[in-house]
This record gives sequence, structure tokens and C-alpha cells, in this order.
Amino acid sequence: MKHLGKHAIVIGASMGGLLAARALSDFYTTVTMLERDTFPAADTPRKGVPQARHAHGLLACGSAVIEAFFPGYTDEVVAQSGGQIGDVANDVIWMGRNVRLANGKSDLMGLLASRPVLEGHVRRRLLALPNVCAIESCSVRGLVANATSDRVTGVRACVAGKPEETIRADLVVDATGRGSSSAMWLERLGYAPPANEKVHVGICYTSHTYRRRPGDLQGKLGIVVAGSAPSWRNGVMLAQENDTWIVSAGGFLGDDAPDNDQGFLAYLATLPTMEIHDVVARGEPLGEFNRYRYVASQRRHYEKIARFPENYLIFGDALCSFNPIYGQGMTVAAQEAVMLQQCLSTGAKDLARQFFKAAAAIVDIPWHIAVGGDLRHPQVEGVRSPMLRFINWYIDKLHLAATEDSTLATAFLKVVNLKMPPSSLLRAAIARRIWRGSLWPALSIDSSAARQHGN
Repeated sequence: MKHLGKHAIVIGASMGGLLAARALSDFYTTVTMLERDTFPAADTPRKGVPQARHAHGLLACGSAVIEAFFPGYTDEVVAQSGGQIGDVANDVIWMGRNVRLANGKSDLMGLLASRPVLEGHVRRRLLALPNVCAIESCSVRGLVANATSDRVTGVRACVAGKPEETIRADLVVDATGRGSSSAMWLERLGYAPPANEKVHVGICYTSHTYRRRPGDLQGKLGIVVAGSAPSWRNGVMLAQENDTWIVSAGGFLGDDAPDNDQGFLAYLATLPTMEIHDVVARGEPLGEFNRYRYVASQRRHYEKIARFPENYLIFGDALCSFNPIYGQGMTVAAQEAVMLQQCLSTGAKDLARQFFKAAAAIVDIPWHIAVGGDLRHPQVEGVRSPMLRFINWYIDKLHLAATEDSTLATAFLKVVNLKMPPSSLLRAAIARRIWRGSLWPALSIDSSAARQHGN
């Protein structure tokens, strides 16, 4: 690996910041993460990650990247914290377009554990590296640049109870998430803000934890129900550590799930399968209800900015944050970390342009998956091009055929898990299977409905 400098700073130590720091650790003498929050002593939710109390699963692609960065990570999560490894296509029930996809064995291995556990193990492995450290309760107030403002040289930061100071660095990476202040900081240095693309979805999901029993869900490790007409409500139940289920449910544009036992159960009964409802109805509730509100998917197009200072990058959710029902955030951050390493391997010159261009290509796929799915809802505002309408029609047909064809189901899930591009679903072999499966729609729907009710 090339040595590119003495000191790199990562602002933010959530999953995106941790993965960015890991990528940088191979190229800089010291990497310092500046985190405004404090890290919990145990793997419990913290203030700086409000979504941590809700359903999380690591997609197959993200799981593979983190394992490569931290060999043995997956086994550690399982052995030390009770995480679950499962075949995404065979051990999880997937429902979309109001039908259930056929299960079948695959090589899509996912890791199920709570967000605090997933993040906690990455953080401990990262901080065990001799050249990585973290400063907690540290608020970054702005950037420091040279006299001509064409090069970032550090940050202005304030640790709780102490006066503001300047921390110098050869590279600064903003991984503060969707609330990033980078546009404002850069404007102070004389740079134009990026184009900002938003899709308002008004998602609010309510979550609760329940005791997991051996007979629940016929032994499956989870179920994912994607919203479709007429209710457009989403639901997910995933196995977690300590023999628990995390159940999250919610709808679009203010259609919130109630945060009480009776109302939550009634809401689950409106999903196109009763499987989550039935586990919750007889389950032992643990803890309290929690809510998380997400107004809009947001993408900042830094790759289109004509002028940008050297030695500064924006990373992860600060670049693009997706509707969380698709579970893409951690995996996209992992992919960006791999790409950051590849860009750094060629040197620090023109790093921002190279990275933003490469990151935009990474983001394109999950962004179009999420936005394309959201625009199926008639009240979500956005441009529905003829191509988008065709793709959604095509995926409808795929779902119908995949109720009886696990090969089709796995092909679709490889795209969902960001292991294959959406274009892979247009291959002739896949199209033929969709056409054959669509010839008997009534049979497919009837058999799918029977499986949903355990018959």
C-alpha cells in the first residue's frame, strides 16, 4: 500500500465512518475519528444512531466486504453476541407485490444482528488497529483551509468542556450522515453547493422486540414484506441476538403504525400475510415501542461540482441516503469503502474527482432500486419515465413467476442484495423463465397464498 500522509480525519463514527476509517488506515500513519456522541460500554443503542432500535440486517454484499476488511468478523458476531448467519434466499421469507417468493438454496449469506451489535464489533476491530483512534464528544464546527481555499488542511473542533481547537490533517472525510454540514462548510470557502435530489416518502416505522421461540415462522430467520397496493404498508421481522425478534412496520406519507400493543397488532393484520401478526400475537414483548421517521430519500451530486477543494471527501449517507425499508445504507457504505481504497491506491492527486465519480456509479444502482420502488406508490411525487414504468411492470411479472421458481427468486434477491446489477434480470434466460411463469398466474397466486397461510 502507498503511504499518502501522516494524518487523516473521519468526521463521524457510525458504520459509514468506521468503514471509511478502515479504508484510510492502510494509507495514513494515523487515522482519527471525531464523533460528537459517546460510545456505549455495551452494544446498546446510542443517541447518535436513532435508527439503531429498529430492524437491521446486513445484506450479502455488505457482509462479504466487512468480512474482508475484518477477517473473522462474522464468526465473532455469532459466537460472542448471538448473531445469526443465514441463506438470504432460503432462510428468509420475502413478500413483494402481494406474493411470496419461492425459497431455494443460494450462496447469498447474510448476517442478522441488531445495529448496535453489528456496529460495535466493527468499531472494536477498527480501534484495535494501532494507527486508528477516536475522539468522543467532539463537535466539528467547520473546515480549515489554506489561504486560497483550494486545499482543506484540517477542521475546527470542540471537545465537550474544552475550547475550540484546530486539528490538522492531510485528508478529511465527512461521514456524518444525511445531516451533513459539508455544503454549508464548503460555501463558506467559496464553493457552490451540490445539486440535491429528493424523493419524499414520509416513512415512519414503529418497532418492538419480542422473545423468539423455536417454532416461530416455521424455523425461518426472518420475513420481509414490501409495501404494495392497496395498503402500501411494509413489515419486517428478523431474528436477533439473545433469542429475540425485532419487528418493524410502517407505511408511506404519514400512514404510521401505532405504538401500542393493540394498535400495532391490528396494523400487522393489514399486511398481505398474517405470519408476522401471528408471531407477535402469541409472543412475549420485550422493552418499549420505538419510532423512527424518515421524510425523504436524498442524493447530493458532488460528482457534478466543477470546483472542489483538495484533501476533502464526502462519504456514505452524507452523499446519499435511501429509504431505509430497502436496507441498503450499510452495504453501500461498505462498497464505497472498497472504492475509496482503490482510488487511494493510485495516489492522493485528484482524489475527490475520482472518488465522487466512482461513488456515483455505486450509488446509481441502489438509488434507482429504492426510488423506482417508491414511485410505484401513486402518491409519491417523482418522474415516472416510460423506462421506469416498464421496469416496474417487468418486476411485477418476475414476482408472479418467482412464486414457483426459486431460481428467479434468487436472481431477484441477488439484485436486492447488491451482488448483481439490475440489468442481470433482463438476460434472455431470466426473461424466458418469467414468460413461462406468467402463463399460469392463477396457479402461482393460489399456491403462494397457500404457503403464506402455512397450508
